[in-house]
Amino acid sequence: MSITITKPETKRMAFDVERVRADFPILHQKVHGKPLVYLDNAASTQKPRAVIETLKHYYEHDHANVHRGVHALSERATEQYEEARIIVQRFINAPCLRELIFTRGATEAINLVAQTFGRTHVHAGDEVIVTALEHHSNIVPWQVLCWEKHANLRVVPINDAGELQLDELVKLINPATKIIALAHVSNSLGTINPLKKIIELAHQRGVVVFVDGAQAVPHLRIDVQDLNCDFYAFSGHKVYGPTGIGALYGKPQHLELMPPYQTGGDMISYVSFAKTTWNELPYKFEAGTPNIAGAIGLAAALDYVDEIGRDAIAEHEHRLLTYATERVAAIAGVRIIGTAAAKAGVLSFVVEDTSALDVGTKLDLEGVAVRTGHHCCQPLMEILHIAGTVRASFAMYNTLEEVDVFADALEKIVAAARPTRAASVNGEYVYPAAVAANPLEAADEIAEYFEAVDDWADKYEYLIDIGSKLPAMPAVLKQECNRVQGCQSTVFMHARKRPGSPDVVEFLADSDADIVRGELALLQRLYSGQHAGEVLAFDVEAFMRRIGLDKNLTQGRRNGMAEMIKRVQRFAGEVAAKK
Repeated sequence: MSITITKPETKRMAFDVERVRADFPILHQKVHGKPLVYLDNAASTQKPRAVIETLKHYYEHDHANVHRGVHALSERATEQYEEARIIVQRFINAPCLRELIFTRGATEAINLVAQTFGRTHVHAGDEVIVTALEHHSNIVPWQVLCWEKHANLRVVPINDAGELQLDELVKLINPATKIIALAHVSNSLGTINPLKKIIELAHQRGVVVFVDGAQAVPHLRIDVQDLNCDFYAFSGHKVYGPTGIGALYGKPQHLELMPPYQTGGDMISYVSFAKTTWNELPYKFEAGTPNIAGAIGLAAALDYVDEIGRDAIAEHEHRLLTYATERVAAIAGVRIIGTAAAKAGVLSFVVEDTSALDVGTKLDLEGVAVRTGHHCCQPLMEILHIAGTVRASFAMYNTLEEVDVFADALEKIVAAARPTRAASVNGEYVYPAAVAANPLEAADEIAEYFEAVDDWADKYEYLIDIGSKLPAMPAVLKQECNRVQGCQSTVFMHARKRPGSPDVVEFLADSDADIVRGELALLQRLYSGQHAGEVLAFDVEAFMRRIGLDKNLTQGRRNGMAEMIKRVQRFAGEVAAKK
């Protein structure tokens, strides 16, 4: 049965997306010969020309250190820096400037509160509550605090749609609960949490609420007074501003009693060798030279968002998400992860029998940028019983036509998915023999193809092809002891010394990702069946540069491949030592 999906009309009178796109220079380029479709906005948004030019003007005309200078440049820089604080205050409707602290981003803000307010108020036997939806940045700081204080970390569960189970939260809150820390919007599923209701529940029981607003500020109108939260943090780079800048709002009754997070210049009032007193708020928490340009750039980004109109942006993004959800849901073999009734512009999904890494790589070859993996939400992925998802996330400059490009590419990828490899070849498991006399000769054979091909897409297909021929690895060897950590996909490697040989290394390997199987097949051709000493002597980094994998593989995949290489080299070292 075919499903007809009607593309919604673009309401140009309310929101002119083409006008918006013209303000973002980076969008007008090609990737792998295809027009860029940037759908990785939950990781970081692109920057409008207003932000870029503001930063350029500051560095060309006004740069100086702030607050203590008496010369003209310092006065101009200080004025712009403090004006930026006013703009951030207005954007989130904070009551006054002293409650608004500039940080390096949401992560630093979370650590600041955990290490100051948390250390002061959480003691042995107390409890901190987080949710199953949290980013690692809003888990680990509280986890470390609980370890140090011998307190307990509690987790609010979710339902099948990816929504918090509020009835379970009510049960979790007790006299030992000191803090609830939660995201306003889930970075991995897009779920918008019912924040006002949660804050009311918490305050009725005397519990302080910290809100990670990193994913909410780009999509929702934020009013910290209406929310009545105790703390609210966000990052500039997710709301069209520079990296390395963010803000923390805190109620003054908390901030006044919190000790400094860092010490040094500008956060002091008086220093002697006998005694130091702290500066007033907010400067007590802004030690050292701040990110002056970042704050000014963030203010320019927020002004830009207000100029376009937050309500118009939200309506446009909702239209994009609704249409993308319909298109993706209609593709057989694709399952959407996170179907909450209230969602921001995030669409996460998995493809049957195809790893998220492969889907993301293949979408990239079509010019579509998405994020793959666990999205710094490993506990959530474990709850969902998946390794990770493909995540498409939307911003004000995305279009319905881009959704079509993305969905059409995804349909093609799913239709062309390779069948699952057989568990064995003729019922036997065979460790691969050497393909050449030594690793150098094997490298020359591999490089001959790579050096003859310029297009990464062709090299990618070559890796996929040799990966499909990777000798099967028996299930009995896919144990935790053979798992390679540090990879974006699931990878198993099992090396052994060839029976009857004093020093020949051979190994089997497997992964749930086609591209990684290709990388493993490369390593097998280089190493399996070779003498341990030659394995150790081979300059694999030079080889990777020679065939261009140092440029064509992402940093995450390069890191994973480095871990695979270390695994083989470590075993070769053990064999060589015993020879």
